[in-house]
Amino acid sequence: MIGPLFAIIGFVWGYLVARRRGGKTLDRLQYGVGFAIAFGLFGTLLGIALARFLGTA
Repeated sequence: MIGPLFAIIGFVWGYLVARRRGGKTLDRLQYGVGFAIAFGLFGTLLGIALARFLGTA
């Protein structure tokens, strides 16, 4: 559940970064998707690490 949550946060953050830089709608969406992929991947790896270290799975 951490991966999708981080992906949503990443999308919002990327969208806001592009908006702050003056990007058009497609620029904002591209930044949002790029950040979502990066944050989602990080969240997935974090979830796996937590599951291994905490012994749940």
